[in-house]
Amino acid sequence: MSLLRLVGRPLLASMFLTGGLNSLREPEKVAPVAEPVVRPVADKVPLVPDRTEQAVRLSGAVQVVGGLMLATGRMPRIAALAIAGTLVPTTLAGHRFWEVEDPGERAQQRIHFFKNLSMLGGLLIAADDTGAAPSLLWRGRHAAHDLRRDAHLVRRTAKVTARPAVAVGGVRSKLPV
Repeated sequence: MSLLRLVGRPLLASMFLTGGLNSLREPEKVAPVAEPVVRPVADKVPLVPDRTEQAVRLSGAVQVVGGLMLATGRMPRIAALAIAGTLVPTTLAGHRFWEVEDPGERAQQRIHFFKNLSMLGGLLIAADDTGAAPSLLWRGRHAAHDLRRDAHLVRRTAKVTARPAVAVGGVRSKLPV
């Protein structure tokens, strides 16, 4: 593992570990802000709990577990995707700068909104990072290419080795028995 991954993953995960722990410990502080986003999602997605506090706790748990996995390098691609899945509703619920009247508060919420978008970008990059190992798609394409090449070589070898046998068979058929 490169030094950048070794240092970068825990740094990226740190925000989600602390935020997730806060959501787990005190969901009632975040629940009123999360309500406008949790309610419509809970109505459409049966896996999301009906009570907002439970949804906030679930999101916090995903962030903590995903953050630990990302920080330690255990299934970091899956962890990054899971955290990204919680970051979108968190951002939409917590940083609705377009609804804030006070210019100073609006500016702060806009900064937090775009900070979260930046973290989402980092998570998407981490989810795509194969750690210098070839991806499954790359391995599949190259395996198919290798199979085609091997099949072509087998076909050519069969043709080349069959010619003398055909010639010998033709000569034998002309010989008296």
